Amino acid sequence: MAPGRRDPAAIAERLAELRMEHRALDEAISRMDASPYVDQLQLRRLKKRKLLLKDLISRLESDLIPDLDA
Repeated sequence: MAPGRRDPAAIAERLAELRMEHRALDEAISRMDASPYVDQLQLRRLKKRKLLLKDLISRLESDLIPDLDA
């Protein structure tokens, strides 16, 4: 395994946690969007966090793909 690489099982576990948090944020954002009284700042923060999670999930998923140069 390359330096800095973690155990695939640990990555998969972290991915599951991040996906659950991403889904929870998605549901919270949907509820806020449906409400007539929306805190726009809070909504923006939730959307930003959701995007950050999406990027992190993508990075971890790519870590699970084996290097073909090895």
